Amino acid sequence: MLLMCNSQHEMTKFAPRNDDMLNRRHLRIKILHILYGFYQDEDSNATTAKKVLDHSIDKMYELYLMLLSMVAEMQELAIDKIESGRKKQLATDEDLHPNTKFVRNSPLRILANSKKLKNKLSKAGVGWGKNRELLRNLYRGLLVHEEFTEYMQSEDRGFRHDRESLIRMFKKHLINDEAFQDMLEEESIFWIDDLDHAASMVIKTLKSINEEDEDVDILPLWRNDDDDKSFAKNLFTQSLAQGEENEKLIKEGAQNWELERIALLDKIIMKMALAEAKTFPSIPLKVTLNEYIELSKFYSTEKSHGFINGILDQLFTKLKESGDIKKTGRGLI
Repeated sequence: MLLMCNSQHEMTKFAPRNDDMLNRRHLRIKILHILYGFYQDEDSNATTAKKVLDHSIDKMYELYLMLLSMVAEMQELAIDKIESGRKKQLATDEDLHPNTKFVRNSPLRILANSKKLKNKLSKAGVGWGKNRELLRNLYRGLLVHEEFTEYMQSEDRGFRHDRESLIRMFKKHLINDEAFQDMLEEESIFWIDDLDHAASMVIKTLKSINEEDEDVDILPLWRNDDDDKSFAKNLFTQSLAQGEENEKLIKEGAQNWELERIALLDKIIMKMALAEAKTFPSIPLKVTLNEYIELSKFYSTEKSHGFINGILDQLFTKLKESGDIKKTGRGLI
């Protein structure tokens, strides 16, 4: 079952940290999703769930490439429109002398001609083949969007102006199109939830394009292959391995609550937090606590974060005193 946030999809709400590549907040979100499905499916097993987690991570990177390709494709569609207008039998003056500012947008041209992007798309088997009509509709919508019309009418020129305008078009129109988001839901159960982070990676990529560049640097999936892959694997496996043990701790901590009355999602969030606190000595307890409180605010009920905060705070204190939580390094409390 797909885990839904408690608000409509918006780019500004609890987006994973806006840094490069896949980060630990996004990994926590993905693991939460997979564990939620795992505990709801009686036939599920840990091996299958881990494969689903790995697949969801791969799909996030595919989405990043798809979004970059979507921006790049806008240039070809713009060129096609200009050429079609010039071929009309009753061509207007506008058809014969079109505004070419968009097709000459320098960052867009660099992206559209990127060999690195084409290679990545080819290797991943990603493309817009069966969704070309959606791309055309996105371009038609772009033509009447205020960001596009203001850009085309503006007398401002220069690389920075082109780049900033392109980013605004991407943020305000392309990724917020309803039909586009419907397509994401149809193509992958993971993509709507991945959209914020994949979009932030695209924006990071666009901002990195410079006037002298001949190609675009495509971000890798992982910031640190070994560290982050190990974090994801260990957090997932230990959340399952310590499941019964941590459920007993939660029961002890929720003194006036029957375990059955605690929402499944809240229990999973607390199990993950406890597993992380006990498994990763280099992650400060404050970081772990804050991360899972934020998760509960976004995905659980309005009152859950206070409930979860209270239980985790007392359990962390108890486990530190018993030596079950040990932190290494200065300031790791």
